[in-house]
Amino acid sequence: MKKQYDFSKAQRGKFFHADARFNLPVYLEPDVRQFVELIAKKKKTNVNSVVNTMIKQNNQFSM
Repeated sequence: MKKQYDFSKAQRGKFFHADARFNLPVYLEPDVRQFVELIAKKKKTNVNSVVNTMIKQNNQFSM
């Protein structure tokens, strides 16, 4: 690393987008992932859809 950097020509917020969305990774334990993958395979869909559906159907997570 340099001792000093020149920010005299920098632009604040150049890459900021207020409407940006972040897709954060969710890591499942191996046995849980295997279970969800089995359900996804039976329903001919993907793991994301199965997990989202399970969470939405579970009232325990309501705010």
